Amino acid sequence: MVIRKHFKGVDRKEGVTMRVHLRRIMCTTDFSECSRFTVPYGVALAREFGAMLYVCHVVDLPAVAVYGEAMGDGGLDRKSIRTQAEEGLGDLMREYSIEWAPLVAEGRTAHEIEALAVEKEVDLVISATHGRSGLKRLVMGSVTERLMRRLHCPLLVVRSAAHGMQKVAFEKVSFDKVLVGLDFSPDSDLAFEHGLSLSQQFQSELHLVHVIEPSVYRDLLKLQTDPAALNREDLRVELKEKMNSMIPKEALNWCSPKISLLAGQPHEELAKYALVNDMDLVVLGFRGQGLMETVFVGSTTARAVRGAVCPVLSIRPRNHSEKNG
Repeated sequence: MVIRKHFKGVDRKEGVTMRVHLRRIMCTTDFSECSRFTVPYGVALAREFGAMLYVCHVVDLPAVAVYGEAMGDGGLDRKSIRTQAEEGLGDLMREYSIEWAPLVAEGRTAHEIEALAVEKEVDLVISATHGRSGLKRLVMGSVTERLMRRLHCPLLVVRSAAHGMQKVAFEKVSFDKVLVGLDFSPDSDLAFEHGLSLSQQFQSELHLVHVIEPSVYRDLLKLQTDPAALNREDLRVELKEKMNSMIPKEALNWCSPKISLLAGQPHEELAKYALVNDMDLVVLGFRGQGLMETVFVGSTTARAVRGAVCPVLSIRPRNHSEKNG
């Protein structure tokens, strides 16, 4: 049975497991086949949390060929393009009975999505990725990766069925198995809180995973002890104890967390774990600057997004600021 408690944003109360309540959700789409998968997730989550749903498209005028418009008299029929975009959003939402509103903007995609998310006080943005690498790595160029850097709220990244994600049911999304990647930084702590809250909301199986990256631990320990300590069982025991200590006692009333230690490249190991254990959601902090500074930096989270076969929730602290390119 799913327990619903309605709080604004993140709520911590004495003796009560932290809960996240989504009041406003934004789906983004560029009308590609891949980005159409954001809408079913947005609809399902909006219903689950009783949230308002915004469906957003940004008109990137240099890419106007998408709309089938031609240059005329040295300019573009911008009104026609905007109308066509609004009609396209209406077509996407025609089969759903839910409170929603279209958002159409013009300009740089990531910048406009960020501005709209702030204006509408959005609690979650949903975007899509093709799961590519190299120059073609993300849908809409590098928009999804830029959103991970810029958004004030969490970003849920989904993949198309053609790239590994099962087709989501129109009426329901259920995150039965949730994986949280931990590196013991403040940002991964925030990811843990969101993962724990969603697990409680969906009564999910909760998996906590820490990836031991040998080269990082070697650099960390070389001034204190023999690098051979990397292979000692006491290190693994200490790490597991640290992970266990993060779990609130009251959470044990509704879940039995599964704790795992892996070794290797974090994005590869997390993707393998998610695949082998049939995860429905992976939750990661965007930046890690604690014990392993290089584990959950932006590039690692982006790689995990590209490699995962299930949706990835990227959590970025609200007070984080970064220059945008």
